[in-house]
Amino acid sequence: MQSVRNIAIIAHVDHGKTTLVDKMIAAGKLYKEHEQPGELIMDSNDLERERGITILAKNVSITYKGVKINTIDTPGHSDFGGEVERVLNMADGVLLLVDAFEGPMPQTRFVLQKALELGLKPIVVVNKVDKPNCTPELVYEQVFDLMFTLDATEDQLDFPVVYGSARNNWMGAEPHTPTGDISYLLDQIVAHIPPPKIEEGTPQLMITSLDYSNYIGRIAIGRLKRGNLKPNMPISLCKKDGTVQKSRIKELYVFEGLAKVKTDLVEAGDICAIVGIEGFEIGDTVADYENPEALPAITIDEPTMSMTFTINDSPFFGQEGKYVTSRHVKDRLEKELEKNLALKVVQTDSADAFKVFGRGVLHLSVLIETMRREGYELQIGQPQVIIKNIGGKKCEPIEELNIDVPEYHSGKVIDIVTRRKGQMSSMEPKGERMLLKFEIPSRGIIGLRSLMLTMTQGEIVMTHRFIEFQQHKGEIPGRQNGSLISKENGQSIPFSINNLQDRGFFFIESGEKVYEGQVIGENNRPSDLIVNVTVTKKLTNMRASGSDDKVRLIPPVKFTLEEALEYIAEDEYVEVTPQSLRLRKILLKESERKRSGKVETAY
Repeated sequence: MQSVRNIAIIAHVDHGKTTLVDKMIAAGKLYKEHEQPGELIMDSNDLERERGITILAKNVSITYKGVKINTIDTPGHSDFGGEVERVLNMADGVLLLVDAFEGPMPQTRFVLQKALELGLKPIVVVNKVDKPNCTPELVYEQVFDLMFTLDATEDQLDFPVVYGSARNNWMGAEPHTPTGDISYLLDQIVAHIPPPKIEEGTPQLMITSLDYSNYIGRIAIGRLKRGNLKPNMPISLCKKDGTVQKSRIKELYVFEGLAKVKTDLVEAGDICAIVGIEGFEIGDTVADYENPEALPAITIDEPTMSMTFTINDSPFFGQEGKYVTSRHVKDRLEKELEKNLALKVVQTDSADAFKVFGRGVLHLSVLIETMRREGYELQIGQPQVIIKNIGGKKCEPIEELNIDVPEYHSGKVIDIVTRRKGQMSSMEPKGERMLLKFEIPSRGIIGLRSLMLTMTQGEIVMTHRFIEFQQHKGEIPGRQNGSLISKENGQSIPFSINNLQDRGFFFIESGEKVYEGQVIGENNRPSDLIVNVTVTKKLTNMRASGSDDKVRLIPPVKFTLEEALEYIAEDEYVEVTPQSLRLRKILLKESERKRSGKVETAY
């Protein structure tokens, strides 16, 4: 197994990780006839391509100078912490990919910390050195400082550094002398990443990932720590709860390029896929049939946020989706639990609603977006932060918030964050911009991004990561303004919207179908306001000059899924269907809402 290297790639969102892996695949001459070099084949999921982020970790393997390099693409965002943990368990070393202009970012820090704790050896790749005004040497210093603050060992701090531009397909030892290809990087991987440590003993493999095929069912993926595996071999499955289940391997596969290839023997140190084991979960150990020994289970960061998922019961239910019943939603959430380790699902008192716990709004919104694309209709409640009782005290999750903003906006930003119980820990100028660091309760981050983007005209870069649970920080002011609520079912009329424009701004177009209780805009005042947008203009037989002028409507505000989830109040839902996102009150009838609080009405 001296000819195998297992590496994970760590990088911040959009630092060029997926492009680099594609260039490595090209270097390994593994493109099939139908694939064009230049396509991002690693981000295979539609959502990943649209957002430019890696959500699911993927395996790829190339052969270079007789050495098999298994590359694992890690997710860059801390909300996908569950994915990161499992992936790093399969690696012996990491490539830390850093943008030559931006330097190491908070999300990079999160995954790097996990890798260093596991004792993995890093190689630093300073990418995008072709960018104007970039500072590759300074970035190298920043990476060294970051590793030092993360308590890296002396061996880990003695890391090789590679400069280059993955997009332009070159890597070398110097930032300003381009080479013809990326072979320098591959040579560094072979030289510096240690081969897998092989222990003596019976077979042991931790299941760290799974795949699914309609023909052969669930496939277990992991790295064989010791021993050999063969097809038709009897094995024991050591479950996380301590029970042992006897089973048999039907088929074995190893990775070549992006494909899985059948094999008759897997040796210790290689990453493989196993077909035929029933009832396994991620974190279980495949062990010897006679003398099973379990590997220590993966520990995963706890969820910090929950949302209520419920069936769609609005007047428009079932018009766009294929899966609309609570059984459909329940089955889909249970299927997600099999591979999404950082997720938890709890049935509520109602048979139609489920509480789903996750690592943040992004983590849960990716699941919701995936479900709507698969044809599900559902409604989502306001995100709630998990509160714990620790030592008799009420505690909540605290996050480190990093904000990069133009200097002239920094005063307003500091004011908003401190109002949300954020405490500033550092402030440093970087050219014409300011880098601000805060510790802030997770509750304070909900809804913060859209507010900041509006206030800074989109010039803010915001990242955050979970640190720990601390004592509850007290009340945080929520959304200041109330909602504009539709009075009845019908179609919105331009004449009515025009007459109501001074009351606030709208989320709907003219001619759009609306229903009673739907939130169609934001009021200028703190209270909710019921409005009727379905009234047509009264016609007379007199023509007054100027009365037939065309109405000018202000364009409506359109939310993305995350923005909608962060925007809604406690008594509102986001209705998610394959084609539409609507906001609505939980209680649609005005009379029901009146019983629960005051409502201002305008007709």
